[in-house]
Amino acid sequence: MSKAQPIRITTAGRSRAEDIAIRQKRYAISMSIRSVCFIGAVVAGLAGIGWLWPILIAAALILPYVAVVMANATNTKSDEMNLMDSPYGRPQLTGGHQQQLDEKSDR
Repeated sequence: MSKAQPIRITTAGRSRAEDIAIRQKRYAISMSIRSVCFIGAVVAGLAGIGWLWPILIAAALILPYVAVVMANATNTKSDEMNLMDSPYGRPQLTGGHQQQLDEKSDR
């Protein structure tokens, strides 16, 4: 059985609510761009711009896939950075009895 490692603040991810809000915003922006592409394709078709509307229709067809992939992407931070130990060693707290002995020897 392994001991659970503490989470360092540098590797902690966002809260679930914050992560969902960011993904929803990203999805809404992507779908808004898709709507603009579709409306632009209709306007370009009516204006007789024959080369632009197929590109905008293709973008409107591809963007839902991109939006879903981006919305499902979670933010996971990796723990690739190991903290280095101090070259001076780790300071240790002494017990009350040891501290009293140290104080007596300093006098």
